[in-house]
Amino acid sequence: MSTAGDSSAAKPRKSFILNAFVEMCSGHQSPGLWRHPEDESHLFNDIDHWIELAKLLESAKFHGIFIADVLGGYDVYKGPRNLDPAIISGAQWPVNEPLAVIPAMAAATQNIGFGVTVTTTYEQPFHLARRLSTIDHLTKGRVGWNVVTGYLDSAARNLGHAQQPQHDDRYAVAEEYIKVAYKLWESSWRSDAVVLDKERGIYTDPSRIREINHAGKYFDVPGPHICQPSRQRTPVILQAGTSKAGKTFAAQHAEAIFVGGHSPSVVAKNVAEIRQLAQTEFGRDPQSIKFLALLCPVIGNTEEEAQEKFKYYRSLGSIDGALALFGGWTGIDLDKYGDDEELRHVESNAIRSAVEGWSKATPEVAKWTKSTVGQHITVGGLGATPVGTPAQVADYMERWVQEADVDGFNLAYAVKPGSFKDIINLLLPELRRRGLFHDDYAVNKGTYRENLYGKAGQSGPPSDHPASRYRWNAGVEAKDHTIPN
Repeated sequence: MSTAGDSSAAKPRKSFILNAFVEMCSGHQSPGLWRHPEDESHLFNDIDHWIELAKLLESAKFHGIFIADVLGGYDVYKGPRNLDPAIISGAQWPVNEPLAVIPAMAAATQNIGFGVTVTTTYEQPFHLARRLSTIDHLTKGRVGWNVVTGYLDSAARNLGHAQQPQHDDRYAVAEEYIKVAYKLWESSWRSDAVVLDKERGIYTDPSRIREINHAGKYFDVPGPHICQPSRQRTPVILQAGTSKAGKTFAAQHAEAIFVGGHSPSVVAKNVAEIRQLAQTEFGRDPQSIKFLALLCPVIGNTEEEAQEKFKYYRSLGSIDGALALFGGWTGIDLDKYGDDEELRHVESNAIRSAVEGWSKATPEVAKWTKSTVGQHITVGGLGATPVGTPAQVADYMERWVQEADVDGFNLAYAVKPGSFKDIINLLLPELRRRGLFHDDYAVNKGTYRENLYGKAGQSGPPSDHPASRYRWNAGVEAKDHTIPN
């Protein structure tokens, strides 16, 4: 890996936000690497595995643990509805429910946040609002919600649908869904509703609780919310869509946005568009939205060591597992193409576009076939995979911040916890030497939001975020606070 040049030539604007990117499965973004002799990702059923990971990452001052999730298997490759490649390779299969493990990790830590993926397409907002409020209470305000609308038809079938609703329809549902959640979290209870008056025997003042009486196109939710206000009330809102509908949703609601691509140029346009939309259409401070790029660094003390490590990882990766993931992510079955067929010339615009992006990021690949695509995905998935020394990887990360205007990274692993230990022991000292990563949490025992923004007292969304308009503050009479639509 070549360096990005003299990093002192253009001073970075910001200290990085770093999350660990995981899923309650083996391998996650690197299918087949559970075969590595030091990989422990297959222990995902063991609660101690997650507790130790949280403690390790908090000791290094990671901002958060970002937990992906799916509700179905990857069954497009060699399909239709063929789960065998995913099942055999362990490509995000089996996979557990992520919310369940967060309280255990929170009990063993004090500062690290937990971003959890939950879809708006297959669950009622009243139920999810309750579950997230509960987790926010139990973590003392350290939960974030990665709002997704789903992308697997297998999940839709498992939850009573013949197929997924249309893309823009899913976002229309999500738009109403999140506003129902805001009403429940922020408008249903006054901040001082729970009085615990032992002398009068009043636990909660009923004049400080009200129904939200939401009647919309997709949901009818009278309320009130069944949980008292938690420390954040609204969890940190995370999002990952970069379609037109996804950008509009993110520009209005997201506090942090997860972006993927193999080079800064691939994502820079999306970042700029969302920041502009947030400002012009929704009156938000565009720099308050934090963009996090997917990165899976492979680090060695020397470039040769890193390359050898990467080569070994590639040798263990499952091509079938990688192509199963690609099929689920894109809806494209690459099995229909010949082993040596160059994908630059196939009829699919989506494939040609993806290959073009990879070609620019990795020009050393002479011919893109389904095998080279699979190889590319085996370590780090669809994100960038810099390979090199700590200084080289730090240069690479600086280039992302300078060229794509991202604020930090969701760091995937090749081997767990080994990849995170390499980041902690090799990369973080270099980042700190350059002033690119904090030495400690901005707010000790703070909320996820306080440490994301680096601002004490920022327990709720910023004043220009739509959720802030819903908050029913202490001392305000119900007649003086109208619930926004």
